[in-house]
Amino acid sequence: MMRPILSAAASLALIACTMPAAAQQPDRYAPVDLSGARHPEWSKDAVIYQINTRQFTSEGTFRAAQEHLPRLKRMGVDILWMMPIHPIGAKNRKGTLGSPYSVRDYRAVNPEFGTMAEFKAFVQAAHAQGMHVILDWVANHSAWDNALVAQHPEWYDRDWKGEFRPTPWWDWSDIIDFDFRQAGVRRYMADSMLFWVREADVDGFRADVAAYVPLDFWEKLREDLDAVKPVFMLGEAQMRDLHYRAFDASYGWGWYNAMADIAKGKSDVGALFGYYSENESAWPAGAMRMVYAENHDQNAWHGTQFETFGAALDNTIVLSFVGEGIPLIYNGQEAGNPKRLEFFEKDPIAWRDHRLNGLFTSLIALKTRNRALWNAPWGARMVGIVNTAPSKVFSFVRHKNGHRIFAVFNMSGEEQRVTFKDSLHHGLYRDFATGRQVTVDATMQARLAPWSYRLLTAED
Repeated sequence: MMRPILSAAASLALIACTMPAAAQQPDRYAPVDLSGARHPEWSKDAVIYQINTRQFTSEGTFRAAQEHLPRLKRMGVDILWMMPIHPIGAKNRKGTLGSPYSVRDYRAVNPEFGTMAEFKAFVQAAHAQGMHVILDWVANHSAWDNALVAQHPEWYDRDWKGEFRPTPWWDWSDIIDFDFRQAGVRRYMADSMLFWVREADVDGFRADVAAYVPLDFWEKLREDLDAVKPVFMLGEAQMRDLHYRAFDASYGWGWYNAMADIAKGKSDVGALFGYYSENESAWPAGAMRMVYAENHDQNAWHGTQFETFGAALDNTIVLSFVGEGIPLIYNGQEAGNPKRLEFFEKDPIAWRDHRLNGLFTSLIALKTRNRALWNAPWGARMVGIVNTAPSKVFSFVRHKNGHRIFAVFNMSGEEQRVTFKDSLHHGLYRDFATGRQVTVDATMQARLAPWSYRLLTAED
């Protein structure tokens, strides 16, 4: 008997009907969205500025710091990261004034800095200038004399002797670790952070040693914070998974180390290839990696921007703005602060006019107007442009929606003359340094002095 011939569509339908139910389920290996946490819109072109309240002014107060806000607005910074503002522990204190990361009370302000009302006034004044304020938060540990030690000793970690202990292997003798296996400490810490968003209207947090606190805590917390207002979260960690649901930005320690090694002659441009390759291949597309020439830890314990980078400093600063990543300025950098600021004592910045203030201001203006330089995921990926001295000269393009930059850095102490392959970088630009129009084509040859850069920009 002749069987009817089925159409292709009918055949597929028949097959689907006769397949086992499990086989009809969605492919469990299908890709999922791994772009990362959803950032607040206002962070798309943001630059972070870190304020060490103790050293920021001779007074060391919120009120005195507030007087600098118009200057910071003129510079163009967007996010003000306030180092911890809480009362500091007295027991086992280091130095005369102690470390701001030894927190005695999570819901109060250090009286040396001012009052709660004065801190709120600082936040309001920053908002009036169009800036946002994130508060440094120490969830991993507290001071020995935090009231929680007596009220909830079960919230703290213990050593092999059953005694309170500082974070293992570090010399942080002025603090003791929480035990995040305890639900109570998790609820308390979340409620305390929500307190500052609701009461002081802060716009997020910088999380100290973020990777030392369980990831699920941060992910639940981010949901609760965003339910109040869109927040920005910066984690002190180099940990990819923090970005999927909890953090907007984390530290680019690998970038800093690569640049420091290049500046000291320990590495060549290959160190940057390694960093940017991992950044593009292994991290969420929306991850903002914070890059910088200085922060409070580097300045206090390792060296100033001048000590670390020497003749490579300008290259380091410029690359932090035009490469992928969210740039950080540590207070005093723009004044060319020449000293390592004391960490446990009063040691105010000596403010002065300095050429770096103009460089930072110009770079922030460029980042703001050129969309290719916006932060992930709004900005453009870097695309390497092969040159004839690849171990000495770092060159790349970023382009998006008619906005583009072509950047060339001589990462060596010798003059370099290079030509370039491919054609992605060809086009009409304006020279960042001179303002002159430049046409780039196959005939272009770049002559670069030691430790210098050439930056060409276009906004069509």
